[in-house]
Amino acid sequence: MAGVPSRVLPVPDARVGERLDAGLSKMLGISRTRAIALIEDGKVLVDGQIAPKSLKLEADQLIAVDLDEAASEVRVEAEDVAELKIVFQDEHIIVVDKPAGVVSHPSQGFEGPSVPGVLLARGIQLSTSGASERQGIVQRLDVGTSGLMVLAKGERAYSVLKQAFRDRSVKKTYHALAQGHPDPATGTIDTPIARSMRHEYKFTISHDGKPAVTHYRCIELLPTAALMEIGLETGRTHQIRVHFAHFNHPLVGDQLYGSDPILAQKLGLDRQWLHAVRLGFNHPITGEWVEFQSSYPADLENALSQLRDVNFRL
Repeated sequence: MAGVPSRVLPVPDARVGERLDAGLSKMLGISRTRAIALIEDGKVLVDGQIAPKSLKLEADQLIAVDLDEAASEVRVEAEDVAELKIVFQDEHIIVVDKPAGVVSHPSQGFEGPSVPGVLLARGIQLSTSGASERQGIVQRLDVGTSGLMVLAKGERAYSVLKQAFRDRSVKKTYHALAQGHPDPATGTIDTPIARSMRHEYKFTISHDGKPAVTHYRCIELLPTAALMEIGLETGRTHQIRVHFAHFNHPLVGDQLYGSDPILAQKLGLDRQWLHAVRLGFNHPITGEWVEFQSSYPADLENALSQLRDVNFRL
C-alpha cells in the first residue's frame, strides 16, 4: 500500500455480497469512479491483500484504505434557496418541500445547494447522528425530484424515523407522468434493483439487486402520457424511474432512463416529472399519525397543463 491506512473498515452487513468498488463507494461516501481509482492505485487492501474491484465483499472482512482525508471530506455548506419551503417543524422533526436542483445531502462530485445546507443557512440545527454530511437525514429524494422530505432534529427522532423507514411504516405517495399508457392501469411492480455495471449514475433491474416494490394506479389518461399515483414500499435509489422505464413507460422528461427528448423539450422540462405529493408517518416522539401534502411546482404544473390541452401536438 502506498501509505499508512487512514481508514480501516469492517464490512457491514448491508454491504455483504456487493462488489468492492460499489461497497467502498457507499462506505466512504465517495463516487464509484474515485473508489475504483483508489483500488487500481493499490490504496485498498482487503484482509491485507490487494483485491480487484469486482471482489464480492464478505462478512468479517477488513478493508484498509490509504485515503487523502482532505480530499474525501464532504462539508455541509450553508446556502439558502428561497424555493425550499418548511411545511412543518417542532423541536424533534422538520418537514420540507424540496425543489428540484437541491440535493438531499452533500456528496462527492456534486456542486450545488443541499437540504441540510439550506436549513443551516436558516439557523436550523439537525440531529448529529449519522455521517457529518448526512446528519438528520432519514430519507432521500433524487436531486431532480421535488416534494416532501422529513428530517430529524433530535437523536431520538432520528433513530425512530430511520427504523420506521426500514419497517416500511412510512406512507410515501408520489405523482408521476409516465410516457404512454401503462397496462394494466393499476398494479404492483415487484422487481429487484441494483446499480448498473455500465453507467455509474444509473440503476437497473437485476436478480442480484435489492428488493423493490412499487404500487401504482393511473389517475388521468392524456394523449401521450398517463398521470400516475405511486406508493412505495421500499425506497431504492431511482426506484420509480427504473421500474417504469423497465416496462417501457419512462417518466416524461427523464432522459437518463430513455424518455423522449422531443416531448421534454416541447413541455419545457429539464428533469423527470416526479413529485412527492404526500408523506405520512407516526411522529417519532408523540406517536401521533401526521400527514403532509405538497402541490405541484410550476414546471410540472405547466407541463401537465400543456398535455391537457386538446390542441397539444408533438
